[in-house]
Amino acid sequence: MNGIGFSDWMAHIQLRTETALAEVLPDAAIAPERLHEAMRYAVLGGGKRVRPLLVHAAGELSGAPVERLDRLGCAVELIHAYSLVHDDMPCMDDDVLRRGRPTVHVEYDEATALLAGDALQTLAFQTLTDLELADSASAQLAMVGLLAAASGSRGMAGGQAIDLASVGKALERSELEFMHIHKTGALIRAAVLLGARAGKPLPDATLTRLDHYAGIVGLLFQVVDDILDAEADTATLGKTAGKDADHDKPTYVSLLGLDEAKRLAAEMLDSARACLAPLGPRADRLVALADFIVHRTF
Repeated sequence: MNGIGFSDWMAHIQLRTETALAEVLPDAAIAPERLHEAMRYAVLGGGKRVRPLLVHAAGELSGAPVERLDRLGCAVELIHAYSLVHDDMPCMDDDVLRRGRPTVHVEYDEATALLAGDALQTLAFQTLTDLELADSASAQLAMVGLLAAASGSRGMAGGQAIDLASVGKALERSELEFMHIHKTGALIRAAVLLGARAGKPLPDATLTRLDHYAGIVGLLFQVVDDILDAEADTATLGKTAGKDADHDKPTYVSLLGLDEAKRLAAEMLDSARACLAPLGPRADRLVALADFIVHRTF
């Protein structure tokens, strides 16, 4: 895959991910049918698959077998999908649109959406344990721990709790970054590190650079998300535009202003590139993904 351009590579990995997710998810014909149908509805047929793309790009550096990376990408994407299902529910962000179609609790009902999210979360960890994904059992166990930490109260779930508690408040930039390091950044960091650890051991210095890159990109993703929420329309985003402002949520745009948020995104992109520069062409996919995150329109 090293010889093809980034756009073709991205489309190929997105297709691989969609196929792998369809195989991992329970068939909708298996009881309980409505729950399994809701799980598949939540996951399939939409999304940029940024986290699986990061898994695969980092996995190229470690020479990881692509089948392992497919599986790891599924695990991270299932956690991401579960978080979206729960975030959209009336008790949290109360949104009715996701990826251009009704959210799960609107299409089904709140109880089914809650259970679908729960089931997607547990399926993610089952996906990490029922096949060999590392060269040793201890390395695979460490992968499970990495994803668990990124998903829990010290990671994504904790970031969401801080987000909910921050509505209507004026946060300092350090407080906003702390929130998004957990809410958005933790799972993106996990995606990079899981891919990097799926193949041959990498030098500590390389892992440190990847970790630093992942931290930058996790925040960068959120800065761009805030910019898009302020600038793009609902049809383009596939979700309700302007939702953060309507809910009086602190964002990089509300804190810095639109122009300064854009300057920050450009600076962070430069930092991500500089972090990977010593790794040479092996890191080209990761560099291109940072560019994609900045220049995406949805």
